[in-house]
Amino acid sequence: MKKLFLILITGILCTTLFAQEVPSVQIKDLNGKTVNTKSIVENDGKPVLVAFFATWCKPCIKELTAFNEEYEDWAEETGVKIVAISTDNARSSSSVAPFVNARGWEFDVYLDANSDFKRAMNVANVPHTFLIDGNGKVVWQHTTYLEGDEDHTFEIIKKVAKGQPIK
Repeated sequence: MKKLFLILITGILCTTLFAQEVPSVQIKDLNGKTVNTKSIVENDGKPVLVAFFATWCKPCIKELTAFNEEYEDWAEETGVKIVAISTDNARSSSSVAPFVNARGWEFDVYLDANSDFKRAMNVANVPHTFLIDGNGKVVWQHTTYLEGDEDHTFEIIKKVAKGQPIK
């Protein structure tokens, strides 16, 4: 009986995790304009990769730099949109735009200085990346970064773009 209960609870938790919609939270773009997180994950039915980062996080910078190097090809093949969310606090958030511009990142970057979006998405540490399907549902997530992780991420993006299940 305990075993059946644990299996049922595990199944419910997994289903809930991967059926999660992106919550509606107010964040700011790099120009200080307030935007709703629901709007940043709209992409005409195509996937959106949402990457939480901080300017002080070396693995985050490596991950986003790797994503940026592949972004044009990924977008051409799958239509994916990449969105980066800075978790830098209010005191250091003014340095995010120059930081991003210096690296030449081509994707949209937003500020979550109060960590409202971070909390709503249950992000404990950065880097933390989510893949959102064309229906606005979280279908995959990944924490940490090791060189080459972007290749696996792109394989997942291709599956989601084609409507295939992720295993």
